[in-house]
Amino acid sequence: MEKLFYKKPYVKTFEAQVLDCRPEKTGFYEVILDRTAFYPEGGGQPADMGALGDVAVFDVKERAGEIFHITDSPIPAGSTIVGRIDWERRFQHMQNHSGEHIFSGVVHKHYGFDNVGFHMGKDEITVDFNGVLTWEQIESIEDEVNELIWENVPVLEYYPSREELASLDYRSKKEIEGQIRIIEVPGGDVCACCGTHVTAAGEIGLLKVTGMINYKGGVRISLLCGKMALSDYRKKQKTVSALSVLFSSKPDRVLCSAAKLKEESLKKDGTINEMYQELLQRKTMEYLNSENPLLVFEQGLAPVELRKFCTMLYEAGKGSVVLVCSGAGGTYQYAMGSSSLDMRMLGKRMNQKLNGKGGGSSNMVQGTFLADADAIRSVFEEEAEGEKNGFK
Repeated sequence: MEKLFYKKPYVKTFEAQVLDCRPEKTGFYEVILDRTAFYPEGGGQPADMGALGDVAVFDVKERAGEIFHITDSPIPAGSTIVGRIDWERRFQHMQNHSGEHIFSGVVHKHYGFDNVGFHMGKDEITVDFNGVLTWEQIESIEDEVNELIWENVPVLEYYPSREELASLDYRSKKEIEGQIRIIEVPGGDVCACCGTHVTAAGEIGLLKVTGMINYKGGVRISLLCGKMALSDYRKKQKTVSALSVLFSSKPDRVLCSAAKLKEESLKKDGTINEMYQELLQRKTMEYLNSENPLLVFEQGLAPVELRKFCTMLYEAGKGSVVLVCSGAGGTYQYAMGSSSLDMRMLGKRMNQKLNGKGGGSSNMVQGTFLADADAIRSVFEEEAEGEKNGFK
């Protein structure tokens, strides 16, 4: 099969003969051509998409040297068709793959770290290195990569002989059998690769690192190139502009405004928590001490407040078992606790009867009942049988 994606990576349409078309077990079809410009998934780069005539190509795979175009309709063997590549998708892959090569090459040149993982996703590229980098180092690498892009250095492709390869210093993530294809960016990288690339670095446009996390003793870098980097910048710029309007501050002061708002919010939360603590303490004192079960319906309590109120009630001796519910209609959040009884089995039985879910410790269980107040009361009375007198 003639692989046009290597010989002519900028081919968007091509003519080919259908050699075979066979159904898959999944209901799709595998179409084999005598030549193709569709790149099959491999080396971290996703497969091309597009169409063969009027039939959509959803995926492209390579097995034992044969390339299979995955379609949802058959194409008669022996027919001649025109293939069309989804060029926007392909060119983004070329920009991103070439940009990743230069970035990985510069990392290797300065720090000796290897690229041990590469994934080109829909929204970002991730690259894993077997060494730790700081943000300052990453920004320096990013600057150097973009300088090479703006100098528009060539992206070279060649197939060295075994003798030439033996004397060549190149990156490779695994042992490769057969003829090796080398992609070189002068001053940036020399690497064995089977992917598609631009022919000059300037076509990448821009490389931007968007994130970094520590990963398996090294780092995982997220980055974007070309059109994807531009789209990401636009999206973030819109976000910053909207926040600037909300905060009534200049874009470069948004972070300070957000920090101030967070500080004020934390102070308000502290005040509200103190007020809730006092309110719940007063409500607790409204109930008499009792050795009977206690059921309380209290509106407007968040789960943490439910738990706090329930704890106050049973620790103050207001009931042998205390169930506090908050909600309306057929949905109630609950907290149930006791100082002396194990709540886990009681909680399990009540969940079964009230279409509930939740769990906890021996002292307290917490969750949700999908039932109305009357049903909750009835089941609690039933489960608390023997302690009904004084039930509230």
